[in-house]
Formats: sequence, structure tokens, C-alpha cells
Amino acid sequence: MALEEFLGISNDKLLTSFAETLYMVGIALIIVTIVAFVLAIVLIFTRKGGLYQNVVIYNIINVIINIVRSTPFVVLLVAIMPVTKFLIGTRIGATAAIVPLTVNAIPLLTRLFENSLLDTGNGILEAALAMGATPLQLVTKFILPESLGSVIKFLGENPGLAPGMKPRNIFLNL
Repeated sequence: MALEEFLGISNDKLLTSFAETLYMVGIALIIVTIVAFVLAIVLIFTRKGGLYQNVVIYNIINVIINIVRSTPFVVLLVAIMPVTKFLIGTRIGATAAIVPLTVNAIPLLTRLFENSLLDTGNGILEAALAMGATPLQLVTKFILPESLGSVIKFLGENPGLAPGMKPRNIFLNL
């Protein structure tokens, strides 16, 4: 009862809001993780000196990531309202909030995964290629296991960061 009086919000409303928050962040995190990992793999393979070097694809993805990362969340939220309306059918609510959360977080985790994947030594990749590894085997058997430690280290050093929130701008998102 004391918490209810202190906050001026009923316990039911507080629990509902907590559940909606977990729903939004959970769904966004699942989508972000999958999309960011795929984009990071594409960036690694298409970069200059990569296995499938393609400067056009690399530059397009790189520019989009840089633009979205530098856009404040509130601006992004308003800018993609038409997309949210098209995809979800509404611009408000917990489900509608998943779209901007996802769009905002994808570039952050893509850069994180890209940097972690770049930590994989070229010697390991060369050895895998010499053994005849396919691109899928390169990713699943060599690159991913080698980079997992770096990803876990980042997540351990930055606990409680919501998707899309950078350590320097948790409150301002600048």
C-alpha cells in the first residue's frame, strides 16, 4: 500500500505497465538480435578485403547504419510513424513502440556484432577456408564461436542498457 500511495499509481496499473515494458523490450530484442547479426555478417563479408568484397552493398548498409545511429530516438520515433502505422495498424501502444525501438537498436547491435566479428583472427578464417568450409560453416562454426566472448563481455560491462541506448546518452539520447 505504501508504494501505491508514494507513486500515486495503483498496483494493477504498475504491474500492467511493467508487463508491457517487458513485452516491448523482449520482442524488440529478439528481432534486433537476428537482424543485427545478419547485417554484421553482410558487413564483414562485403567489406574491403572481405570474402565477398562488394563496396556498393557495404557502403549502402554502412551509411544507413551511421545515419540511424546518429538520429535521436524521439526524432526517429516521429519520422517512422507512417511505417509503424502501416506495419502495426496503429501509432500508439506497446506493440507500436516495438517498431521504433527495433529500428533504433539495430544499428547499435550491428556495430557491436561487427566489431566482435572483426576480432576473429584472419588465421582462423584462412584455416577454415583451406579446410573447405562453406560460408554458412564459416559463420556458425568459426566466426560466431570466436566472437561470442566479445559480445558477452560488452553485455556484461553494460548491464541494463535497453536496446538502442548508448552508454553516453541513456538520458538524452543525443
